[in-house]
Amino acid sequence: MNDFSVSMALVDYIPVILFAIAAVILQRDLYNKMSKGAFALFAGGTIFVTCAGALKATWKLLYALGVCDFEALNAMFFPTQSIGFLLAGIGILAMICHKQTESAAFAVVPPVFSGTFVFVGLMVAGLGIMDVVLCVLSAKLKKPALIALFVLSFVCSLCMGYLSSQDFAEASMNWIAEGVNVVGQGSLLVGAILLHQGGLAELKLHNGENA
Repeated sequence: MNDFSVSMALVDYIPVILFAIAAVILQRDLYNKMSKGAFALFAGGTIFVTCAGALKATWKLLYALGVCDFEALNAMFFPTQSIGFLLAGIGILAMICHKQTESAAFAVVPPVFSGTFVFVGLMVAGLGIMDVVLCVLSAKLKKPALIALFVLSFVCSLCMGYLSSQDFAEASMNWIAEGVNVVGQGSLLVGAILLHQGGLAELKLHNGENA
């Protein structure tokens, strides 16, 4: 039996909002550096992640308010978020791996599996790729201190992967997970803001014009 309070459900929206703001900042700064295909993957992936988090937070809120146990919202979380992170990671990785052109190929969406282990793996892989690329961009902007923020964000995602395998029927585990998630997404947001202030939008990649 899940033990959710209204306050816990509302706190669950905080990391979702933090991630969404960070994603919008990065989309604006990286738009002119990506091909349409790469940007579609990155933007679409971050939208998937945001929607997944919002749906799960809404499930918790409905449950805490005694409205209903809309389990489908919770069941959608891992498939939607993990594939979203993977697509966002592929999109942002393509940006630095080769000069972007209008003919850049779209990645194939991975099939949906039933086990949460696969989804946790995809989520960690996708977010790991994103954080590595953001670390590379921090180095190019000569802002090495920002690397620590993105490393912290990734470490928190690893912790969330571990916590997802624990007993979330306990309120204490939910509060721990909420705290870790807020710190992780907060670190991502602060890093994105500082990258923006450091001139990410004007950064040239591949020693040439970006498509």
